[in-house]
Amino acid sequence: MTDELNFVLQARREKLEALEAAGVHPYAYGFDRQHSASDAQSLLGAAEEGPAVSLAGRIVAWRSHGKTTFAHLADSTGKIQLYFKKDQLGEKMYSLLAHFDLGDIIGVHGPLFRTRTGEVTVRVDRVEILAKSLRPLPFGKEEEVNGQIVRHSGFADPEQRYRQRYADLAVHPEVRALFIARSRMTRSIRSFLDQRDFLEVETPILQPLYGGATARPFTTLHNALNMPLYLRIADELYLKRLVVGGLERVYEIGHDFRNEGIDRTHNPEFTMLEFYQAYADYTAMMDLVEQLLEKTAEAVRSVPELAANVPTFRRPFPRLEWIPSLDAAAGLDVTALDDASLRALANRVGVEKPEGLSRPKLLDEMFQALVESKLVEPTFVVDYPVELSPLAKPKRGNPRLTERFELFANGKEMANAFSELNDPLDQRRRFEAQAKLLAAGDEEASGVDEDYLRAMEYGMPPMGGVGIGIDRLFMYLSGATNIRDVILFPTMRPE
Repeated sequence: MTDELNFVLQARREKLEALEAAGVHPYAYGFDRQHSASDAQSLLGAAEEGPAVSLAGRIVAWRSHGKTTFAHLADSTGKIQLYFKKDQLGEKMYSLLAHFDLGDIIGVHGPLFRTRTGEVTVRVDRVEILAKSLRPLPFGKEEEVNGQIVRHSGFADPEQRYRQRYADLAVHPEVRALFIARSRMTRSIRSFLDQRDFLEVETPILQPLYGGATARPFTTLHNALNMPLYLRIADELYLKRLVVGGLERVYEIGHDFRNEGIDRTHNPEFTMLEFYQAYADYTAMMDLVEQLLEKTAEAVRSVPELAANVPTFRRPFPRLEWIPSLDAAAGLDVTALDDASLRALANRVGVEKPEGLSRPKLLDEMFQALVESKLVEPTFVVDYPVELSPLAKPKRGNPRLTERFELFANGKEMANAFSELNDPLDQRRRFEAQAKLLAAGDEEASGVDEDYLRAMEYGMPPMGGVGIGIDRLFMYLSGATNIRDVILFPTMRPE
């Protein structure tokens, strides 16, 4: 196979040399493209002959018949047929076509017409090669089955598709449609929040202290300052500092980084939306999240290739209380167990290496195994134990709990939200508890952020805050089963 590929690569380089020998520069600076493939299709309408068009794109099919050649040109809007005729182009220009290959990027000019089979076609009178393809793209094959066009991929290995996303996009129009839909979803989120007077901001990715979540960070060293820095694990603490400063509604869509394992729902680099609203609590944020998700579903549904499979959100989403749902699933009062009994139970339900986990982490893993993984329809889980929520306000009437909700669907978390803690003394106690866990070996615990505490001491208004994983939300809306399918360049081992 390697020898065969080397032969193909060599043959393409020889064609490149032949073009250069003929005085053709095979890598252009630009091209006056005036129409897209879809524009050209529309211009002809129902007529048999149409105006001249100027198109550019990639050759995806090629059939030569001596003095005539048919091809298909593809761009971001679709495909259109090209017709090259020796008498029309002239012998010199037509002879250059022998050095064209599938995958080459070309520009063409010529009038539109309709073939006897009804296909919209460009009768090419000028052609220019814009980029010679020196490596064959893995195009698949198409066949007609029961009146339907069935395409067989030439690039089916998922690992290679993730590594070579450029080739995956080039040969799979449905993958291009997927990421167009993701872009529309993100744009709809911005529009939704902007219309409600939220201000989009940017906060530091490199941070002297990490916080806002429980996760192991990536660590680096700033040489000039000779100090460690951490890639942020969450945007939360900086966004809430801005609310202290008087920016009462803020949001950020950006990348977070967690030094964790890779699986079907986890990538070390991922995209998060976080937004905060002064004077709101977690019940108000639940309503906002429901409305936001309806808008995102509409945006994804606007891409025809995905429309049929986008789920419909029905408000209000069901609500489950954290402790009662866990107790019901376990058949006993889980939070009343001592540490040894809790570890024994965690081991029985399949939690990995429970002996090395802190009590809050044990409870979290137990909940994931017994409750979270069973939630298929979008469901709010509310009122978490205080040990699991170091940044949430105590629940009114029950200080053992916090005013926190998480949104789950298809067994995975999609959103996390609080009535945000704004008592600096309580916050210090919780930071110190986290610091003890960190000192005891819990690599996902955080320390004491003195600057954040200082900001709180100036006076932090009550507020509701929400974090939504963009990747997981899009997985749910698009029906993807692997997070790598919805990230353009997922983290991979070196080849």
